Amino acid sequence: MVEARTYPAGVTSWIDVDCGDVEVAKVFYGGIFGWTFADATPPTAPWRYVIAQLDGEDVAGIGGPADPGAEQPVSAAWNTYVAVDDAQAVAGRVVDAGGGIRVPPTPAGEGGISVVCVDPAGVEFRLWQAARRLGAQITNTPGAWNFSNLHTADAVASRAFYTEVFGWSIDDLGFSTMIRRPGYGDHLAATVDPNIYERQSGDMVPPGFADAIGWVVPLPPDQTPHWHVAFTVADRDETATAADRLGGTVLSTSDSEWTRDALIRDPQGATFTASQFTPPS
Repeated sequence: MVEARTYPAGVTSWIDVDCGDVEVAKVFYGGIFGWTFADATPPTAPWRYVIAQLDGEDVAGIGGPADPGAEQPVSAAWNTYVAVDDAQAVAGRVVDAGGGIRVPPTPAGEGGISVVCVDPAGVEFRLWQAARRLGAQITNTPGAWNFSNLHTADAVASRAFYTEVFGWSIDDLGFSTMIRRPGYGDHLAATVDPNIYERQSGDMVPPGFADAIGWVVPLPPDQTPHWHVAFTVADRDETATAADRLGGTVLSTSDSEWTRDALIRDPQGATFTASQFTPPS
């Protein structure tokens, strides 16, 4: 039996997308990532939520009105959740650190408890106190979540806030800024990824990478800060072509020493990155 993937407090653990029409989102994301879907809400619920799966494992959620024609328009966006042991207590820390609460701790059926928060810059993120839904069960493989990255114009203020709330270490590596939850690598080594330290022992791997949960991406002051979701794909260009065919828009592409990326907007307006890992040979 495959061991369930668990997330220590302070580690990003789940993503989902809010949209106006769940069926439209299923066609698009199923077409580009190969996802299948299972309904997580009863047929009579006013808000529909489906669990996207890859090879039978949970990868993400899709939420929207059960009757798309009967609700106010939904602003489509990907959301990132951080695992917590006590949603009420961490919500208090968010406020004490200068953030805010948009939706207080709310049970999500038997899955767990969620909280919708904003950091001092107004960037929305969410807390997840897991019960039956532990978080993403497959990551960093084609079609699955890779990282959630904080796009911000004020890295200093962001570092102060998230360090206070979650105990993160935000490390300037020179070429990039890495977000770590200290101890996460030890947790992975003891559970679902026993070879993580051996696999990441090369000279080109930055210190502490086993603890990495995301990156800080600098933004110019005139752009809106946000948490941004990236997915691993086998082929950036094939994914971009599929996205275009299914009604999405490829906003830009870029190549680096390590990745080939495409910034994509889905048919309902949510943006994300498709990232092909292309390490130096």
